[in-house]
Amino acid sequence: MIAGISTRLGPADAALRRLRALGDLDAAAIAAIEAASTRSRCLAPHEEILSERERISGATLLLEGWAMQVRVLADGRRQILDFLLPGDLIGHCHQEAPVASSTVITLTRARICPAPDPMVSPTLDHAYRMSLALDEAHYLRQITRLGRMNAHERTLDLFLELYDRLALAGLATDGSFAMPATQEVLADLLGLTSVHINRVIQQMRKLGEIGWSRGHLELHDLAAQRDLLGWHPVHVSSRWPRRD
Repeated sequence: MIAGISTRLGPADAALRRLRALGDLDAAAIAAIEAASTRSRCLAPHEEILSERERISGATLLLEGWAMQVRVLADGRRQILDFLLPGDLIGHCHQEAPVASSTVITLTRARICPAPDPMVSPTLDHAYRMSLALDEAHYLRQITRLGRMNAHERTLDLFLELYDRLALAGLATDGSFAMPATQEVLADLLGLTSVHINRVIQQMRKLGEIGWSRGHLELHDLAAQRDLLGWHPVHVSSRWPRRD
């Protein structure tokens, strides 16, 4: 249980952990998320949340499960732009009459709810702004992965990012976390073929870098892997990550 949060909020705990990691949510912010979570709905895998070029009617908060931002070319080739994890905002925009710049679909079974209006609390507004800043930083990291890293580096860099992102929501610890993405999905995100990503994963297993079975991934030596890539956690503010 998260301190100060009702046990009734089981489905929203991971999202709340992430938002609380981005800023100290006050009682009004927590109450707003609690109210929104009572209007949540469940989605099946591969169900569409947003469609590219369609108008966004309001922001959505991902409470449980994984989703993906994707673009599909005219010939059917797919590029996965990013994963969306519990506590991430979907379609949170500042421009007037926003439209979706990519399609968002669920990767797993998921639960979503309307994102509370940030105006209900300055602490919630701050958490949302931090979330948007992290989104931009992750997009830049993805561009760097695709533009300058080899296949092994891309894969390891992604795993390290996912670990840090999931840890914010209390969903990763001691180098391990649930990994529902298939090798085909990873290939579409990392700009590789399924055959190539399979070779990389097998090599990482032989080198003792990872263990991956039954939807669970373990990074065996986080410190060494971060040193190998010169990898550092995302910093979007001199006041974050918090060091309490």
